Amino acid sequence: MSPTHFFDAIALVAFLEDFADRIYHVHIKDSIRRLDGRHSILSLHLSFGDRRRGWDFVSPGRGGVDFEQIVRTLNQIGYEGPLSVEWEDSGMHREQGAPEALAMVRKVNFSASTQAFDAAFTRKD
Repeated sequence: MSPTHFFDAIALVAFLEDFADRIYHVHIKDSIRRLDGRHSILSLHLSFGDRRRGWDFVSPGRGGVDFEQIVRTLNQIGYEGPLSVEWEDSGMHREQGAPEALAMVRKVNFSASTQAFDAAFTRKD
């Protein structure tokens, strides 16, 4: 996982598990953080895209969010709702970024298995 990850993957998975019965719609959004001693973690008074910000939104798949782990967890909790791309990236043209983000979501959004891997090897006589 990227060191620029804005959220802790374990916290995201725990949130999904804890609130499984209350998740009806999932937005796919990504971010980076730049904590190098020159940037603040908040910097909310600065416009998106300003290099002085401590964090910013980027095109999904180009930041630090582990989308595969999120999809795996959504599959485990039985989520069957939509995955909506919420695209915000001040540093990338939307005509490139939005289709790229959609392709990333389609790639990572796999169906859950209907059985455990080793169950496929169980003989039924």
